[in-house]
Amino acid sequence: MLYDFLYGFQEVFSPFNVFRYITFRSALAAVTAALVTFAFAPVIIRKLRSLSVKSVREDTPASHSKEKRDIPTMGGLIIIISIFVAVLAWGDLKNHYVMLMLFALAAFGGIGFADDLMKVRGTRGMRARTKFGLQIAAAFAIGIFVKLNPMDEHATMLIMPFFKNILIPLSFMYIPFAILVIVGSSNAVNLTDGMDGLAIGLVGIATLANGALVYISGHKVLAGYLNVLHMPYAGELTVVCGAMFGAALGFLWFNAYPAEVFMGDVGSLGLGGSLGTLAVISKQEIVLAVVGGIFVIETLSVVLQVASFKLTGKRIFMMAPIHHHFELKGWPEPRIIIRFWIAGIVLALLSLATLKVR
Repeated sequence: MLYDFLYGFQEVFSPFNVFRYITFRSALAAVTAALVTFAFAPVIIRKLRSLSVKSVREDTPASHSKEKRDIPTMGGLIIIISIFVAVLAWGDLKNHYVMLMLFALAAFGGIGFADDLMKVRGTRGMRARTKFGLQIAAAFAIGIFVKLNPMDEHATMLIMPFFKNILIPLSFMYIPFAILVIVGSSNAVNLTDGMDGLAIGLVGIATLANGALVYISGHKVLAGYLNVLHMPYAGELTVVCGAMFGAALGFLWFNAYPAEVFMGDVGSLGLGGSLGTLAVISKQEIVLAVVGGIFVIETLSVVLQVASFKLTGKRIFMMAPIHHHFELKGWPEPRIIIRFWIAGIVLALLSLATLKVR
């Protein structure tokens, strides 16, 4: 909105031409999202607290029930609002990929919101079958849109990182694969959201790395130099990544240890679904598994724990997801968070290194 309005003056006043640059608008989106968060978070947090919107996850150590029981949840509403405001202000709303990202954020955030609302009202939340069904339906819609997009001739291709010009056609397997990536990413972020600032910090790191990847893929010269698949309309997604990064930084201010608010499923499912959608659009599904390696490890720890207990009656970890294993071993919560962030940064740098290797 602001982008179209301000850029319209470039013929009258040439400095307004700066708004045509994706990098400039991405920076503005990041700053806008952060400022919106800083402005509205205190009000929303007070409102959530007054409404007694509180819920401690069941899959956490017993100490969490005592220490964190009075902290309001559903703070992810702040994140979603700030991202929408920033993208609507500085994004090109005529770009179909931008609108698809907003759909993903709203759809998965909406599922999480419904689940959170049921939990704070005293129930166990949405039934797992219903929750997964809705996630699959949203991911299916996204996959169909990408596959049928006439402006993307490589829609059903899978890029192999570290290798030049290797594209694997997924054909009829594309839709199931897209659903797996998007739903898997959504739930992986949700599982990681068990400590103050852990998930949102890792989302910020992953978003920054993915922002660099989509910018390069949308830039014809850079894509050609680095042997990256050129996607002319994908560069605008950098603005969305900027908004997500700014929202993550802003929310971290209130979610850092000791947290004033939790993001809840509305935030974790919304952000996770958005990251998965971003990977599907940009054909960086495998790179997502690298840059979001901590999310993958957290998910695998739960899968292995459940499988081991059902097959042998024994647990591999003291508690899953794995961050709680280290907590029960005596690691202070801030130490776990910082070390996981450091690992996330290393993985993000590794994902960016795949550009030059190929």
